[in-house]
Amino acid sequence: MKNFALIGAAGYIAPRHMKAIKDTGHRLVAALDPNDSVGILDSYFPETEFFTEFERFDRHIDKLRRAPERANIDYVAICSPNYLHDSHMRFGLRSGADVICEKPLVLNPWNIDGLLEIERDSGHRVSTILQLRLHPAIIALRQQVRSQPHRPHKYEVDLTYITSRGHWYLQSWKGDSKKSGGIASNIGVHFFDMLHHLFGELQANVVHASRDTCAAGYLEYEQARVRWFLSVDQAHLPPAQREQGQRTYRSITVDGQEIEFSGGFTDLHTRSYEEILAGRGFGLAENRCAIATVSAIRQAPVAPLRGDYHPFLKHVERQP
Repeated sequence: MKNFALIGAAGYIAPRHMKAIKDTGHRLVAALDPNDSVGILDSYFPETEFFTEFERFDRHIDKLRRAPERANIDYVAICSPNYLHDSHMRFGLRSGADVICEKPLVLNPWNIDGLLEIERDSGHRVSTILQLRLHPAIIALRQQVRSQPHRPHKYEVDLTYITSRGHWYLQSWKGDSKKSGGIASNIGVHFFDMLHHLFGELQANVVHASRDTCAAGYLEYEQARVRWFLSVDQAHLPPAQREQGQRTYRSITVDGQEIEFSGGFTDLHTRSYEEILAGRGFGLAENRCAIATVSAIRQAPVAPLRGDYHPFLKHVERQP
């Protein structure tokens, strides 16, 4: 049985990590969050030592590190705000633990280089949650793409992801691009990783819209041309979804054919943990393309619309 510590226990995604730790037969022995709304711990690990101050958490982890081996922290799971991931991963590695970090791993690709050095020095490893790589529909699509390596034409792909958020969103750290990395990093990075995983190296990256609540653009990979649209604005939902009271719309079409992957998400964090604990997790190097993609999107100028823009852009007033 492995010992886990969790940073960011009050966050939206933290319960999925708690469930994954429990489902894989391990235990959470310490947790940190400056907010104390962590009653969810009672549903999984009520005996967890909880801290609201990093300094006390640090002291506790160090105390465990010096204790007999059975008390050592084996893994630090990180669910903190995006801009803190880099620092918290370094803390985990230097504490003598392996690290499991939520997406996005970091905000900029050069942060990966420093983490690689600390990995080498510490002898421990960073793994990340790239759950779409484990989704059955994506696995099947990748097998299909790899079975046609000499296809004469690139796949034509449309990616749409709308996940409605309330007014709180822009008032939180998620609405601050310096902390979240912007909409592409915060809700889109695992889709960009999926596209790289499916279609090879990125060759072109054009941004057609960039706002606090939505973004859109064009990506070209070795085997695909991709038009993408991301939004947290409920007004961008298709009418049918709004009428049915749905708050999320997720669609990928490949050569006009819808890839059904709306289901099968529930246990992907547990599947990710199973792979990581078996030594088959996705590490720092696997993250580089997606992190470079979202970093470039964040810094890119908005380009004039051409024939390769996403059809959902007709619903979005263009920025000057």
